[in-house]
Amino acid sequence: MLRLTLRQIRAEGLRLLLSSLAIVLGVAFVAGTLMFTDGMRAGAYERAGAFDRHTDLAAYAGKVALPPALVDRVRAVDGVAAAEGELTGTAGVVGADGRPVLGYAVLAAIPTDPALQSYDVVAGRLPQRAGELVLDEETVADQRFALGGPVRVGGNGGPARAYTLVGTVDVAGSSRDVGGPFIGLAGADALAVSGERGYGRIMVAARPGVDRAALADRVRAAVGPDVAVRDRTAILDQAVADAVRDRRQFELFLGTFAAVAVVVAGFVIANTFAIVLAQRSRRTALLRLVGATRGQVYRAALGEAALTGLLASAVGVLAGVGLAAGLGALLSTLDAPVTGTVTVTARTVLLSLGLGTVLTVVAAAVPSWQGTRVAPVAALTDAAVRPAQRAGRVRLAAGALVLAAGVAALAGAGATGQVPLVAAGGILAFLGIVLFGPVLVPALVRALGRPVRRLLGVPAGLAVANAVRNPRRVAATATAMVIGIGLVSAFVVGAGSAKAGIERAVDARIGVDFLVTGIGGDLPAPLAGELAARPELGVVHEQRSRVVDGLEVRAAHPTLVRRTLSAVDAGDPAALGPGTVLVHRELAAARGWSVGSTVPLAGRSFRVAAVVADDNPALAGSPVPAGHVVDLVDADFAGLFPAVRGHLAEVDPADGVSADAARAAVEEVLTRYPTVNLLDQAAYKKMLTGTVDLVLGFVTALLGLAVVIALVGVANTLTLSVVERTRENAVLRAVGLSRGGMRAVLAVEAVLTALVGTLLGIALGTGVATGGMAVLARIGGDFTLVLPWGRLGLIVAVAVVAALAASVLPARRALSRPIVTALGAD
Repeated sequence: MLRLTLRQIRAEGLRLLLSSLAIVLGVAFVAGTLMFTDGMRAGAYERAGAFDRHTDLAAYAGKVALPPALVDRVRAVDGVAAAEGELTGTAGVVGADGRPVLGYAVLAAIPTDPALQSYDVVAGRLPQRAGELVLDEETVADQRFALGGPVRVGGNGGPARAYTLVGTVDVAGSSRDVGGPFIGLAGADALAVSGERGYGRIMVAARPGVDRAALADRVRAAVGPDVAVRDRTAILDQAVADAVRDRRQFELFLGTFAAVAVVVAGFVIANTFAIVLAQRSRRTALLRLVGATRGQVYRAALGEAALTGLLASAVGVLAGVGLAAGLGALLSTLDAPVTGTVTVTARTVLLSLGLGTVLTVVAAAVPSWQGTRVAPVAALTDAAVRPAQRAGRVRLAAGALVLAAGVAALAGAGATGQVPLVAAGGILAFLGIVLFGPVLVPALVRALGRPVRRLLGVPAGLAVANAVRNPRRVAATATAMVIGIGLVSAFVVGAGSAKAGIERAVDARIGVDFLVTGIGGDLPAPLAGELAARPELGVVHEQRSRVVDGLEVRAAHPTLVRRTLSAVDAGDPAALGPGTVLVHRELAAARGWSVGSTVPLAGRSFRVAAVVADDNPALAGSPVPAGHVVDLVDADFAGLFPAVRGHLAEVDPADGVSADAARAAVEEVLTRYPTVNLLDQAAYKKMLTGTVDLVLGFVTALLGLAVVIALVGVANTLTLSVVERTRENAVLRAVGLSRGGMRAVLAVEAVLTALVGTLLGIALGTGVATGGMAVLARIGGDFTLVLPWGRLGLIVAVAVVAALAASVLPARRALSRPIVTALGAD
């Protein structure tokens, strides 16, 4: 039986070639993911302690920053050789052209004491005093900054000021490499630029020979019980944990798509073996007739699957190297802060080989067992292939119930606001399609085939008949496409709906010409005041809020306040001014406030000017109930909460000032603030939705492999069906079907199969997206389902074109044999 199995593989290698391609692609995705993430992890571990090579102890802040005076107190502890405060935040660099350097920038306080300096210096040196800074080497090269020259840096603390560039450092692959500039300043300068009042931690270097445990106890006594003190081992452990946390999340993200590709490959493999073993029915019966047991035949089939899977997996591992390199190149073009080299380990190779082999064996197990049911007497008949079996009533009933349960779960997700119901509904709906597919898919093929038959005539009729001849086969082929297309559609519809919701919210709530936004943080404290002082600008409003006494206090501008109101219950919103507030109806009802009532806020009293309502619901998990909101003018808000900043300022030109003149005035102010952006409404919408487009493109690219594998299944099914219908196709050609007609038959069959899988996938993905949007709308936000017909149409068009391409090789094979030879085929 072993020799027979090996001979079968050699003789029928072409039949297994396309199924092997599915294994190759699935294993390549898994292996490439592991190789890429292994390289990321290795780089993360290597640089995890890059900034703590000389740190023996560290004191970490809790909820309150550590003041500079505490650093001096730690420095005075017996046994401490050096102590420096460290913080990380964000800032901005003004480039050589006077414009902010693009990219999210990391600001860090660098120790000036050599005993604690652990950065890798590429050129120059590290800061030794205030007024000096270092930058990453890429920023210095791109901007052509010169050592010893001035570089302007600014942040939340105020306008940009010049610092002297004294060195460049290498932070690539570290926690401080986030795709933008790295800015290193002395501690006092970092505090001033960031606007922080204290440090995030205090780094300590011990004197030689000092007992570390005893020193840690003395430092704990100096900093107090509310500050955590960690030794060197704990510092490095935490650094490693922080370094690999995001990598693990990214690995899980990629692993999810790899799992999808593997599942799709499993469907293709199972369908392939079902067809191949069905075509071997007479040979199997002959083996049984000459004495082979059912178990021997079954083990031989599994052995064939194992060998096929092992060989294909080996090719997949090699392909995974190229896929990992391509993934790294893709992320680098997106400026993602992901670094690392492709790392091939024995674990990855063995795991990938084992996964591909086991996947093939498991996928072939059921078809192989069913293939052994042929009776020995079948060897004496002329039947080359067993008749197609219809799905059992139990399977169809279970499929209908599961499909109904999935639809119900998706419908109930919005009513209950439960995200798990969306996932459960999607999985149940897919399983229902799988179980009910032998009835659903052929019915859809017939329905879609009717207009095609009117257009193409006999070839289309033959194609429909061929497609529905074996309901299980066409269902399995179409179902493989449902997974990938369904996930792509869910992301496409979800992204389109989310973008539409964001744009509606901007249209409803932003009624000004210009928006000034903070990059990676709040707006600098003096910025709004400087903008308001410009005569070209009429309205300058910084959006700020603060939760106090169980309600949300918001800054409002009298000119803009009506923008968000959906109703006025009492009073006049135009009366909003110093000493007055607008109270929202839910809060007014809960506390018995009305127009003219006195409202206590943060130790001051205000009079209610109006009771109003808006369309801004409370988010899930918010400490404030829906509608418990008070609006007061900017000046009163600043008097109550002077330290609170916002990340967005709304700006309108003054009366009689053109938009161009107002923009010029804003830009003149912003040249001193590299951490802010000036946008109009269209640009603001694009900024808010840009991340959605980026994620959608990345996800679609990853899911594209699953769709490719499913299309391989379409081509595979067609190719094996051509082998199965060799004599039948020859008869059709003998009675007058042209070569073009034969190509049309196979092309229509491929398109109908792929089209049904695509439409079912789009329906499934749309259902999942509908449930997700309903959950988001219930949690908070103006989210409704929006179908991006253009993108969905593009998905259908790509599937049709790919199906046409998948029919080329089967058609070539069907036409390659002379008619007389094909008529004599067994």
